[in-house]
Order: sequence, then structure tokens, then C-alpha cells
Amino acid sequence: MTIAISCAAILGALVFGLGFNVSRLRGIVGKAGGAQQPTDPTDRLFVAVRAHGNAAEYVPTLMVLFLLVGERSPAAVAIPLIIGATVARLAHVVGMLTTPDWSIPTRSRLVGALGTYLFGVALAIAAAVTLL
Repeated sequence: MTIAISCAAILGALVFGLGFNVSRLRGIVGKAGGAQQPTDPTDRLFVAVRAHGNAAEYVPTLMVLFLLVGERSPAAVAIPLIIGATVARLAHVVGMLTTPDWSIPTRSRLVGALGTYLFGVALAIAAAVTLL
């Protein structure tokens, strides 16, 4: 359960860190008279908003699954799934924030997205199996 709580805390901090980054960039852009809702995929604020939004879409569900699976599943099942999902989310964020153009996928972003789906589904299945 310690791994589940630790990974949930990491992802929670990630969402708040990404949110702070959006606020920071909005402040910089606002002082310069720039658009607060950019649509250009090369705009750093656009990328930051998408990175935060994407994390906010997946992290809450993953955190709940971490705690359920961490509490009810064998460690041999829970730990690899929880760590894998956490690494996938971190890889996705790195891929999003380091690209010069958000419209061009990076390897890290693709691996992170695929890992999120695979580990997320596996965690959901592991949680459901505990009911049997």
C-alpha cells in the first residue's frame, strides 16, 4: 500500500505542478498582452494547458485505482501496475512539455499515452477481479 500511496502522491503533485505552470505562463503572457487561450500548437501556454488538462483527465481515476488495487490485490500484481502507470504518466508529461510543436507527437508522449491506456485498463481489471 505504501507504493500505491507514494505513486498517488506523485501524480497528485504532478497535477498541481502542471496547474501552477499554467498560472505562471498565463501571468507572463498576460503582462505581455498575449492571448490567454492560444490555439497555436507551438505556443508554450497552449502546450502547458494541454499537459495539465490531459493529466487532470487521467490522474484522478488512476489514483483511485492505485488505492483499490494496492489494498485488495497481491503485491506482485499491484506494484508493477501502479509503478508502470506512474512512469507512463510522467513520460507523457515530459513528452508534452519538451516538444517544440505540440502537433508533432514525440516518442515519450506516445509511450506515455499507450502506457496510460494499457496500465489503466490492467488496473481496472485487477480492481474488478478483487470482487470475485
